[in-house]
Amino acid sequence: MSKKKSPLIIIFLTVFIDLVGFGIIIPLSPYLAKSFGATGIEVGLLMAVYSLAQFFFSPIWGRLSDKFGRRPIILISVLGAAISHLAFAFASDLWILFAARTFAGIFGANISVATAYIADVTDSKNRSKNMGIIGAAFGMGFILGPAIGGLLAELGESLGSTPPYGMGFPALGASLICFFNFCFAYFKLPESLKPENRSGVEKRVSRFKMITEFIVRPVIGPLMFVNGLFVVGMGQMEATLALFVKEEFKWDLRTTSFAFAYIGVMIAFTQGYLIRKLLPKYGERKLLAFGLILAVLGMGWIGLSNSVTDLALAMTLFALGNGLVQPTNLGSLSLLASEKEQGRVMGVNQSFSAMGRIIGPFLGGVFFDKLGMQSPYLVSAGLMLVCFLIVSMMYKKIPSRAEQ
Repeated sequence: MSKKKSPLIIIFLTVFIDLVGFGIIIPLSPYLAKSFGATGIEVGLLMAVYSLAQFFFSPIWGRLSDKFGRRPIILISVLGAAISHLAFAFASDLWILFAARTFAGIFGANISVATAYIADVTDSKNRSKNMGIIGAAFGMGFILGPAIGGLLAELGESLGSTPPYGMGFPALGASLICFFNFCFAYFKLPESLKPENRSGVEKRVSRFKMITEFIVRPVIGPLMFVNGLFVVGMGQMEATLALFVKEEFKWDLRTTSFAFAYIGVMIAFTQGYLIRKLLPKYGERKLLAFGLILAVLGMGWIGLSNSVTDLALAMTLFALGNGLVQPTNLGSLSLLASEKEQGRVMGVNQSFSAMGRIIGPFLGGVFFDKLGMQSPYLVSAGLMLVCFLIVSMMYKKIPSRAEQ
């Protein structure tokens, strides 16, 4: 048991440290872009180029990790993030910001390969439970990242206004965090993929063919579609929540940051602790379906909130649902895939997540402007309801191996 726990702790720390850097960059991006004269559409595109590049490259990195092992791909991904954040910090024009985020997306294989890593080192009974490690790292990274970024922004402005000082200074901190992470992973992260489970040298498959190969598979394909559709809904919320609370409750950036941090706390609690208690009792498919119901109710309630109490309860409900959906969906996909294709399956699934993060923010902005500030949340609740219906239709075919 101790041999299996050690790499799980190390992969958690690797993903967590990387996501602290990522959490610094995300809230910084709109403000830095605006300082270079970006329009609202250009700010949205800056957020989308990362996911667009990730959509195309995640399956390739997943396939390479099946062939060469998880460790080298994770190291490349972390180093790529460090370099991209460094370019972001020294940017003196808008196009450099776009180039830096595109580069980050190309090397953004960390999460999909980390999920394959967890599948390598855990048995089928505990796999979905341990997938919660990724969600916990996400939640904690998005709690600490923005907080560190805020402190670094104040420090940077006190040091000067020429890059990397001023508003871009937090990106320098993110870069240093990722360089530290690279050193940590280089010395501490062991390889997880056994030589006998590595795929042989194959003829290079196009990314679209690789995606098609899995999307047509029974259960695997629909679960990937559910993941993509769910992330579209998430993307609408992430892109418009600050606008919603500013208009509805007159919140400033500091208050909004605390709201995002609260969602991160709840997701980290659910995926890092609660799901480990619930999975042995209820199994993957029950928690996946229940999580989707909570997400539907929470997301719709956010849009209808007219008091801070309503909003807090709605955010809690949604965060709990999100915390249940992500690891059970990932765990189910991993259980349905063979040992030799874990990296490819997670890479293709990450492509669906990336596509959701491209479509979601764009739709959220359009709906917010054209249909009213409640519409992104009501539409997202509808999309998540479709996810629940898809899961219900194939409910008996979804694994439930964690249930005792």
